[in-house]
Amino acid sequence: MQKDIDLRISPKEASDINIVKNLASSKAGVKISDITDLQILKRSIDARQKLIFINLRVRLYTGEQQPEISYMPTHYPDVSLAPQAIVVGAGPGGLFAALRLIELGVRPIVVERGKDVRERKRDMAAINREHIVNDESNYCFGEGGAGAYSDGKLYTRSKKRGDVDKILNVFCQHGAVTDILVDAHPHIGTDRLPAIIQRMRERIIESGGEVHFNTRMDELIIENNKVKGILTNTGKTFEGYVILATGHSARDVYYMLHDKKIKLEAKGLAVGVRVEHPAHLIDQIQYHTEEGRGEYLPAAEYSFVVQSGDRGVYSFCMCPGGIIVAAASGQRQLVVNGMSPASRGSKWSNSGIVVEIHPEDFPEYAKYNELALLKFQEDIEEKAWIAGGQRQTAPAQRLYDFVNHKKSKDLPVTSYAPGIVSSDLHEWLPPFISKRLKDGLQQIGRKYQGFLTNQAVLLAVESRTSSPVRVLRDKETMQHVEIKGLFPCGEGAGYAGGIVSAAMDGERCAEALAKVLLSVRTD
Repeated sequence: MQKDIDLRISPKEASDINIVKNLASSKAGVKISDITDLQILKRSIDARQKLIFINLRVRLYTGEQQPEISYMPTHYPDVSLAPQAIVVGAGPGGLFAALRLIELGVRPIVVERGKDVRERKRDMAAINREHIVNDESNYCFGEGGAGAYSDGKLYTRSKKRGDVDKILNVFCQHGAVTDILVDAHPHIGTDRLPAIIQRMRERIIESGGEVHFNTRMDELIIENNKVKGILTNTGKTFEGYVILATGHSARDVYYMLHDKKIKLEAKGLAVGVRVEHPAHLIDQIQYHTEEGRGEYLPAAEYSFVVQSGDRGVYSFCMCPGGIIVAAASGQRQLVVNGMSPASRGSKWSNSGIVVEIHPEDFPEYAKYNELALLKFQEDIEEKAWIAGGQRQTAPAQRLYDFVNHKKSKDLPVTSYAPGIVSSDLHEWLPPFISKRLKDGLQQIGRKYQGFLTNQAVLLAVESRTSSPVRVLRDKETMQHVEIKGLFPCGEGAGYAGGIVSAAMDGERCAEALAKVLLSVRTD
């Protein structure tokens, strides 16, 4: 017999499974001697008040044990002789598209411009140590995409777009801890994600698919408004329908599509800075105590949205106990982002603080039409690179100095490995952004006492929050509105904003492609 019980208990109580069992048995009216097993189903932290609670949903088993496998596995058949389709990009959207194609009886051919997830680490280390950016292998390009070396956040607000639980279960099947099925804000950690991504690739190959690294799509082959395949930098051509999951930083793809007059539209995004505080300070603020997180709580998170005039200012990709990383994907660029290990154990916590922008906010870029904000992104990243000394050294300013328009005389120690240099960010950030950032940070400082401090530092520029371009597709068929056989997918196409939403979009595109491809073969 099974019985589900909801508990609201202290962090200390929640840390001891025997205490949890006793409390659950008492509430359920079941003798503790009759309980044969206990499973935690859901876990969340309520830190809204000074007294902090852990909300648990637990399942009590009497007369039986919980299942050996605590996730729902997916069957992946052999598709080595099945009809094939091309997946361009091996980020979350591409990998989940490929796995879903296998489920549905289609052989995926995955083409990835960068290196495999392990080899990428050398190129990322070169950015930190030598300030060298490899145009094809970096934070954004390579197996796993930008999500591979990130916090590994696995929560999304886009639950209407697909089955979140399915995505989480697939991660578990490939090595993720089953805690991600339990926690309200699940994450894997940048130290664990690479192994999981590697297992997904191995699964694709074991099932008869192909994965090609160091293979960049240079051109779509289109005849009579229908995709026939792709041409790559290796000279090799791949034939088939195409799922285009190239990520939000593959600017050459946008230019190629634009040159081919494939219908695009300019899309809004958000641009700003990354703020880094001592983790203990954020713990104190969020947990309402001088002690901070103490022994039984994780590194504290925060999330906020405020209005500055007619635009939102909000936190983005908050990384408790994390580090700031160099995320440029080409020359003359400086971009910052954040990541966290599974332990979230660093002495810093960071978050993007960004301002919502629309194409009409910068009329001087209107001449670029659909590529307006792409051009804006390129320009502001080059300005950051120049302000940083034309290296990967990030321009930075103490937080309190920024809101007071004061260049920082010195800077705190930071997690950002390439280093930082003092810069008055107001001097080169567009006033549309800097003024709203200042106003937004002041509002946040009034709400969260202690947040607005010179112990914190701002690093610029945070500009890769989402794609600045949308590749237009039909809502029903998931194909491009004019080009048949082309399935724009994920963040790069403008239809996702994170690992889980990209993964769900990849599955949806795979389902739409399989429906067309397999019906054609059987008709």
